[in-house]
Amino acid sequence: MKHGIILFDGDCHFCNSSVQFVIKRDHAAYFQFASLQSEIGQRLLTQYHVPKTIDSMVLIEQDHAYIESTAALKICRNLDGGWPVCYAFIIVPAPIRNYFYRLFAKHRYRLFGQTQHCMLPTPSQRQRFLS
Repeated sequence: MKHGIILFDGDCHFCNSSVQFVIKRDHAAYFQFASLQSEIGQRLLTQYHVPKTIDSMVLIEQDHAYIESTAALKICRNLDGGWPVCYAFIIVPAPIRNYFYRLFAKHRYRLFGQTQHCMLPTPSQRQRFLS
């Protein structure tokens, strides 16, 4: 079984909450996780030529890195429940989707704060984290 890898900003409360959100809705354990700041996260960003300006979620899937709204929509596509229907927004042109994505990402620290501590996964979740 192939896996998608989600790289997330380990310093962001919203991003950490998003990881927990995905874990709860990914019963097939399709996704694995690593923080952008980790050694493996940095190695994957370099390997997949992700621009250094990207500081929010990145999805690596099928040997390709997806960023911004495309990453978020592709993540939704693999979740349980009604979340895959969100993938329909992929028809909205990326520049429009990414404008709103960047606007939210720009203010996420102010809205949700930063954390100085990494989240502690449960023992069953720990195997899904690469770092």
